This record gives sequence, C-alpha cells and structure tokens, in this order.
Amino acid sequence: MNTQLSRRTLLAAAALAPAMQWAYAAPAVLPAAVSLPDELKSALGSGQPLLVMVSLEGCPFCRVARENYLSPLRERQGLPVVQVDMRSKQMVRNLQGTMQTHDEWIRSMGVKVAPTVLFFGRGGAEIVERMTGGYIPDFYGAYLDERLRQAKTLLAG
Repeated sequence: MNTQLSRRTLLAAAALAPAMQWAYAAPAVLPAAVSLPDELKSALGSGQPLLVMVSLEGCPFCRVARENYLSPLRERQGLPVVQVDMRSKQMVRNLQGTMQTHDEWIRSMGVKVAPTVLFFGRGGAEIVERMTGGYIPDFYGAYLDERLRQAKTLLAG
C-alpha cells in the first residue's frame, strides 16, 4: 500500500511539474539600456517607438508596470522596451552619443518619479506625454495603450 501511495504521489507530482514551474517562474525583466541610439534605431526600423522605463530598485509600482504591462508587450508583441535604473552606476550611451550612468541620464531627462515611461521617436525626441507614476492599476493599461497608439500614429505620419 505504501508503494502504491508513493507511486501515485510521484505520478501526480510529475503531472503537476510543468504547472508548478510556471507558477514559480522568475519575474519578468526588461533589458537594461546600453546604447539608446542603437536601441532607438532598431525600434524605428521596426516602425515602433522606443519605450524607456525608469525604475527604482524595490519600487512596487515599478514591478507592476514592468511585469504586468511592459514585459508582456515586449515578449508577446515585440515592443522595443528598455529599462534604466535610478541610482544605478551602469553606463548607457545617451541619445547624443556620450556615455553616462543610468542615474545621470535619468537626472538629465528631468525624471524624478519611478516608474516613468518615456516614448522616443525620430531624432531621439519624446513624441508623446510621459507616463509618470504608477497610476491606478485599473487604468494603467488603458493609458499605456493610448500613448502607444499616439506614438505609432506620429511615427506613421
């Protein structure tokens, strides 16, 4: 009887393993910005704006924006999204071609709140209004969709 119970337990565990792996998958992450001119060129080459998410380590609103909205758009629809981090000393080539830390670039852009999402188009210009802050979760997706629609319309025109 013990052998049968152990065998059933093992079979049940094996059947559930794929579901459990999904449930405990690592949280979605966005690639860190390395060269904004190159990332912008790639985005524009696919007819898309470049989205840059400003994040702050430990920020719960950043996590929601990243994991529930931006990462899924990047993974499922190929939306070009990169992340820069407040207080980070990681280097990034800015849109003028010079090197700065993530934190220096964020300050140079006048961003003071995380999360902030910036939408860049031709010439490295911000083409629609930034999304600053976490918004109410029920509306974040709608605001993001509207900004993306506006950005794509401007790029197409």
